[in-house]
Order: sequence, then structure tokens, then C-alpha cells
Amino acid sequence: MPNGSAGVKVRYLEEDRPFAIEQVTGMLLAKLKEISESALQKPVADCVISIPSFFTDAERRSVLAAAQVAGLHCLRLMNETTAVALAYGIYKQDLPSLEEKPRNVVFIDMGHSAYQVSACAFNKGKLKVLATTFDPYLGGRNFDEVLVDHFCEEFKTKYKIHVRENTRALLRLYQACEKLKKVMSANTADLPLHIECFISDLDVSSTMNRAHFEELCAPLLARVEPPLKAVMEQANLEREDVNSIEIVGGATRIPAVRDQICRFFLKDISTTLNADEAVARGCALQCAILSPAFKVREFSITDLVPFSITLRWKSSSEDGAGECEVFCKNHPAPFSKVITFHKKEPFELEAFYTHLHEVPYPDPRIGSFTIQNVFPQSDGDSSKVKVKVRVNVHGIFSVASASVLEKQSPEGGHGEVPMETELTCGPEGREEEKMQVDQEEGHRRRSEQSPEEELEPTGAQAKSAASDKPERPSPTAKKGRAKSIDLPVLSILCRQLGQDLLNSYIENEGKMTMQDKLEKERNDAKNAVEEYVYDFRDKLGTVYEKLITPEDLNKLSTVLEDTENWLYQEGEDQPKQVYVDKLKELKKHGQPIQVRYLEHEERPKALTELGRKVQLVMKVVEAYRSKDEKYSHLDPAEVDKAEKYVGDVVGWLNGKMNAQNKLSLTQDPVVKAAEISAKAQELDNFCNPLIFKPKPKAEDTEDKTKASEHNGPTDGQGGPDSKPDPAKDGAPHAKAGGEMDVD
Repeated sequence: MPNGSAGVKVRYLEEDRPFAIEQVTGMLLAKLKEISESALQKPVADCVISIPSFFTDAERRSVLAAAQVAGLHCLRLMNETTAVALAYGIYKQDLPSLEEKPRNVVFIDMGHSAYQVSACAFNKGKLKVLATTFDPYLGGRNFDEVLVDHFCEEFKTKYKIHVRENTRALLRLYQACEKLKKVMSANTADLPLHIECFISDLDVSSTMNRAHFEELCAPLLARVEPPLKAVMEQANLEREDVNSIEIVGGATRIPAVRDQICRFFLKDISTTLNADEAVARGCALQCAILSPAFKVREFSITDLVPFSITLRWKSSSEDGAGECEVFCKNHPAPFSKVITFHKKEPFELEAFYTHLHEVPYPDPRIGSFTIQNVFPQSDGDSSKVKVKVRVNVHGIFSVASASVLEKQSPEGGHGEVPMETELTCGPEGREEEKMQVDQEEGHRRRSEQSPEEELEPTGAQAKSAASDKPERPSPTAKKGRAKSIDLPVLSILCRQLGQDLLNSYIENEGKMTMQDKLEKERNDAKNAVEEYVYDFRDKLGTVYEKLITPEDLNKLSTVLEDTENWLYQEGEDQPKQVYVDKLKELKKHGQPIQVRYLEHEERPKALTELGRKVQLVMKVVEAYRSKDEKYSHLDPAEVDKAEKYVGDVVGWLNGKMNAQNKLSLTQDPVVKAAEISAKAQELDNFCNPLIFKPKPKAEDTEDKTKASEHNGPTDGQGGPDSKPDPAKDGAPHAKAGGEMDVD
């Protein structure tokens, strides 16, 4: 690519186009975003993305840029082994308390392309990564490559073919070798490898067993132990200090790899974690912790800096140059440090990885940072410049801020600023720069982890800045009046995407996403036509056969055949509207047949339902006519209305069905199932209020009787001519003149 990074050239919309790695990764993330939104049925905006722990600053910034291309807001870039550790520790209920000795666990992740090891210390609600080591060039694909090389040589001798000269054949061999490797993990016997029509219709075959495979992979297996040894040394752990060894990643299923790990630790390994999903689960848990929408158990995570970072400063004179390592390897992260310089003019800081041989990247530079607007004090002395450097939550280094302390008279009213104890860093034998390092943890509050604040470079070409010899301060700490003034910092980050270029990537991704959507709609329209042709033609010979005349059958078959031929000729690549119109034209021919079929299927069901409701109403009417006490509360006029309405419905139905029975199945129906269902609903609406109203309850009649007694005498009760009731005074129901008929 023009900026020196790698790209991918593909053929898109009939033209060759190069895509940057950020664009390709953005496409992958956009697809994952689409899958997630489809599964969740809601939009996805925030995410946590896992990366290998050995990623450098440039690679980490590249992933963040890819997330922006995909329309995602990355809350955190998380090292893969740290994500695995979180997935392991957050569910553990038996972790030691903060006052007790932590539980040490080693996590080993060997996936398709890389091998990573980390040692972690767990306390209740706390995870600290002690050390991490890696081999970025060892993974499952290397074991596949060994098998591919072996069979390429064997086929060259056995079949006289050069597999690597045929891309398609080589790809098929890779797939077959990967499958063979997985089968060998569970079998020790000879296993066959057979590929049909490999090259020029030639079938190839061979065999392989686990012992021979491990012999071929001996150089790879020898690379398993060094990272294990290194992580124990860097974490200052002995074998007996390790409580558990957890393995994840597909390549850890290779028995020889497991044997190497067991022999080193002298104990069994644990497989409690899902080897394929542990990293994703850890990222999901971290995302839930950062989200206000989920209530998650408090669990703090302290990660580390994978490579040591050094700052070099320059000035106009040789005496003003120097360097100092600000973050050592395995330093806790996120973390901030404040460095104090004594300068009279603007100066430049250059950040780079200290040990190039440790970095799996050809360029050790991180970036350059120019501290501007530095001025001497009013008395001509050097100004005290405080520079805050930070490794943020993403593991990215930056010069976060800079400020100068301007001396003020005591009357100035400014707060007192104590002089710091200074650390001498510089080449031996020169007038040395004075710098003081104040350390502070950088992740106490989430507000301090703002990616906008930490990731946006100011992005202008830095100029060479001069530096004067600093005056040596008094070794005794003194107090003086000073005012802090913020200074602008110009940052130039190595391989940093410019904002204009990033915006163009985002715009292009939006255009391609829209193009994909339009293409999907076009293909869906084309597939709808093809599906209609095949489905309808199949039904013409089965369920539709009795519903169409021979003449219409021949005509429609011809239309379907012509449409099929058109689809595979000039209709192969047509706009969406052409397919929509073609489907509409086909439905004009097929719709009447489909309607007749549906009516033929649904009409008997509707007739049965209407007949059931008619019988139900007539049953009530007949019961009422026969003086059934159950229906004695019905109004005679309303019963007559219901009976008349049922008679009208039966008459309408008989008329329609008589006409329908005179038609053949190939003719359009006189009455449709929907009309019959509507008539049944009308019957319910009219008759239910008339004849299906509930009978009054006995309690209601008794309540009315009580109310009459309370309001005044009625016939046979009370009154001047009535005789005293023999019942006790206060009886709830005094009966006079015989039993009361509450019905």
C-alpha cells in the first residue's frame, strides 16, 4: 500500500481494487456486527475486541481504526490471554481473599496462528497478569504446513505432479491435511488421505499415523517449552507455586503439545474452559462489566505492557540529548507516569520499543511527540516541564499531556508546588537532563479511560526542538510559588491512519454495505422467480392437477419453461425490478389456480364451523320451545329473532352451495371460505346476546327479597293484617304464604 503497510487486492464490481488491512478487518467486524444484531434483534454499537498479547502500538491502533470502519465503538482492546483469565476467574467462588496468598494459574493458548502463555494471580474479585510470553509464529497452521510439505514431496515422487503450482489443488490439500491432523489426535493407527480428481482428474491417496506426524513436527514441538520457561522466570514462580494449568485454543488438542506441557509442569493440565470460545466469553464479560445495563460482580483487571518502552529526547545541543526506559517489560497497565524536564525551549520526545529482537514487528518506533511553547523563566532559568506519559486501557502508549510550572511571586496567590526529588537519566559523562518520575495507577476511574482523549493524535509534522543545559537544582526540597500552564503536544505516530483516510474508509464501507444490500435484494428477487417456477411446476403434476384444464395446463407449462430458459440466459444478471415484474406476470397465470386450490381445501372447514354454530343455536331454540327450565329466563321475542336469523343464514348457505356444486373444480368458486367464515361471525354477533345470556343466580333473587323487606312490606309479609311470624325474631328469611320460588 502507499503508506508501506500490507493490503489485499480483490476483484470487486468487475474491477481490481486494493483494500487496506483496516478495511478488510472492518468488513469482518461489520459481518460479526450483522450476525449479532440478527441474533439479538437489536442494534449493536459497543464492543470489546480481543487481540494477541504481542500486538504492538501500530497494530492496536489499526484494530481500533477497523472498528470505526465497521461502525463499532470499541470499549476496550483486550489481550486474548487476559480475556481467557477473566472467563476463568469471574465464576470462581473459592478464590482466596485479598489478605491471603493469591492463586496462581498459567493459561496456555495455542490457536491457528500463534502461541501465547500468561501467568495470572487471582484473589477474590481481582485478577493480575504477572507475565506473558509468546511465539507469534507457532500455531495449528504450522502443523498443517508440515503435513502439506510431506505430501507435496510424496505426490511429486509418486504421481509426478507439482502440487504447489496449482492453487486449487494446494487449497484442497491444506483442507485434507487439517482434517487428517484432527483425526490423528484421537487415533494412533494408520489413517488414509484420499483426494478425488486432485489434478487433471487424478485421484491421489496416502497414509499417515500419529508417530510419524510427531516425528515430522519435532522442530515445532521443541518450541513449546521455551515460552513456558520464560513466563515462569518473568513471573518469579516455581512449579510448585502454580495451582492450575488451563489450556485453550484448537492446537492444544494435539496430544504431543499436551505432553510437552505436562512434562514441563510435572502435573496434569486442566481443560475446564471451552477451547474455542473462552476468549470470546471473556470479552463478553468485560463488555458487560463496562456496560451500565448489566449488573456484574466487581472484578478488577490489571494487565501488563508486553514490551519495554524507552523515551529519547532531543535538543539543539548534544549535551541536551538522553533517553530513559519509562515502562519495563511486564509493567502493570493501564498506567501513567509524570516525567519532569528542565528546558528553556520546545523539545521533542521519541518513543520506541527498547529491545527490537523481542518485537514481532520490523519497526521499533512508536512515535514522536513535540512539546511546544516551552519558555525560560523570567529570571532566565530553565522551566520545569511536566510530561505525562500513559499506557492506556487498550495497551497503547501516548504522551497524554504536558505542562510548565511558571514561578510566581508569593503575592501571586497561587498554590504552593513542592519541588520533586529528581531522577538522573542520561549518557554518562555529559551534562545530564533532570527528570522526575511520579507513578500513578491509570484505571481508578472509567472517565480517565476515554478513548477519544487518548487515541486522537494531534497529527502534525513535528519540528526539531532545542534544549538548553539545565541548571542543577538544590538537593534539598524547597517550596515556592508556581503556576501550571498546559502545553500543546504535537504527536506523529508511526503507521497511524490519517483522519481523512480513515473517513474515506468509513465512507467506502458504507457504500459497499449498501451495494451488498441492493445485491442481496436483487438476488432474492431472482431466487423468488426461480423458486416460483420450480414450485408451481411441481404442483401442476400433483395437487393442482384436478384444478386446471388441459389447455391451461399446456399454456402454463410453456410459460414456466420459457421463464426458466430466460433465467439462465439473458435473465442471468438483470436489475431487481425486472425480476419483480417477471414474478408478477407469472402470478397472473398461477394465482387463479392457487385460489381454487386454497378454496377447495379451506371451504369444507368453514362449512363445518358454520354448521356447528347453526346447530348450537337451533338446539337452544328447541330447548326453549320444549319448556326447558334452563332457558325459561329467555325473552320469547328474542328467541324468535334468533330463529329467524338462523333460517336466513341456512337459506343463504343452501343457495350458495347449490350453485357451487354445479361448477367443476376447474372453475372459480361461487362462494369463498372467507365469506362463509364472515357469515359464521355475523351469526355469533347477532345470536349470542339473545339466547346465550346467563340465567340470573339464586343469590341475586335473595338480595332483591332482602331489599324489599328493608324498604317496606310486600304481599304476604308485614302489614297491619299480617299475623306474627312463629319464627324467632331476627330470622334472616321469614316465610309467609308458603315457599318462595327464587327461580
